[in-house]
Amino acid sequence: MKAEADLLQGTLNLLILKTLALGALHGWGISKRIRQMSEEVLQVNQGSLYPALYRLEGQGWIDAEWGVSPEGRRAKFYSLTPAGRKELAREQASWSLFSRAVDLVLQAT
Repeated sequence: MKAEADLLQGTLNLLILKTLALGALHGWGISKRIRQMSEEVLQVNQGSLYPALYRLEGQGWIDAEWGVSPEGRRAKFYSLTPAGRKELAREQASWSLFSRAVDLVLQAT
């Protein structure tokens, strides 16, 4: 049976920033990379992804540039800005603290 997990509120930004830290990608590529890196557990639908990308771009954490996808289609490619790298570090630290705290609660006897 295939396991799937719903994204917690606020985790999509972290996942997008981390994905783009590995290199520029277009929207479908971001979604695909998150799915691959999570071993097919996390599925990011287009209705959630694109508003998040626009929001991150508006905050100055990512840049966008038009190009051609590997499939030969015109696509917007997103990349991390220096401010985005700082935000990624902040969000990773926050996530580590949160996940450690949840794990402590779950392990309590």
